[in-house]
Amino acid sequence: MNTADENAAVERALGGPLVVGVDGSEPSLRAADWAADEAALRGVPLCVVYACLWDRYEGAALARDIGEATGLPLPQDVVGVAAERARARHPGLRVTVDVVFEEPENALVRAARNASVLVVGTRGRSGLAERLLGSVSLTVAAHADCPVIVLRGSHDNQATPPVRGRLVVGVGEDTKESEAVRFAAEEARRRGVPLEAVRAWRCPAHEPGGYPLMVGEPTRQHEELAVEELEAALRDLPADADVRRHTVEGHARRALLDASHSADLLVVGASRREGRLGLQLGRTAHAVLHHSACPVAIVPHRRHDA
Repeated sequence: MNTADENAAVERALGGPLVVGVDGSEPSLRAADWAADEAALRGVPLCVVYACLWDRYEGAALARDIGEATGLPLPQDVVGVAAERARARHPGLRVTVDVVFEEPENALVRAARNASVLVVGTRGRSGLAERLLGSVSLTVAAHADCPVIVLRGSHDNQATPPVRGRLVVGVGEDTKESEAVRFAAEEARRRGVPLEAVRAWRCPAHEPGGYPLMVGEPTRQHEELAVEELEAALRDLPADADVRRHTVEGHARRALLDASHSADLLVVGASRREGRLGLQLGRTAHAVLHHSACPVAIVPHRRHDA
């Protein structure tokens, strides 16, 4: 980690702003509402960001004239409406706005460097498109340095008070990657709900555990290992943390998607490898981002291996 990365990490740890990306759509305004709740819960400022390419290519004066002629909202109007909704929702909340004339993905990933959390919505339509994640949200979730909350499913336009009273974290095989567990524990504490930690396990196909008449030691060993890994991932949490442990046989993505139907927030980790290009999301994180029935928090863990 270089000096700039270290400084950004320190700023986030000290309570950097919560950033929400908006684009003027109704889903993005609902995301701003949700982000205002989250910022108030954390006691940090809210920064509303709108990024677009329009002004870069047309020029500020021409963009203003076009907006007035067509009735299309100006970028300042987009962030202004979202900011006013946030202030009305939480009168004591400090709210700032930022209009950036570049690709939204780049602007939001850069904003995430000093943010405590980044919130983005989805722009679903009917049918299949409603179930799939937009390219901006997916790219940001795969590259941001801070936790990214993507508002999937029915989030009831609010982060608090909790609607379902259930916060779920997926625990993977690498128990050293504990950032997601710590993030989830803090979110559960702030909301006053228990943390449900889920560890999925499977008996490999070449072992006999999958056959009813041959279930025995191999299956028990895999389940016991999952229990041990779950305990290892949770061992650094405060002793008074309200944690409920679940080991589930089957695919991790299926276990977490099932849990998402009755959760207020689903938390999963994602490794960030130095020098690696492309989307840095594992298969489980990718699946829940596309199909979760509740908001998803992607918590990055930076690794230095190639």
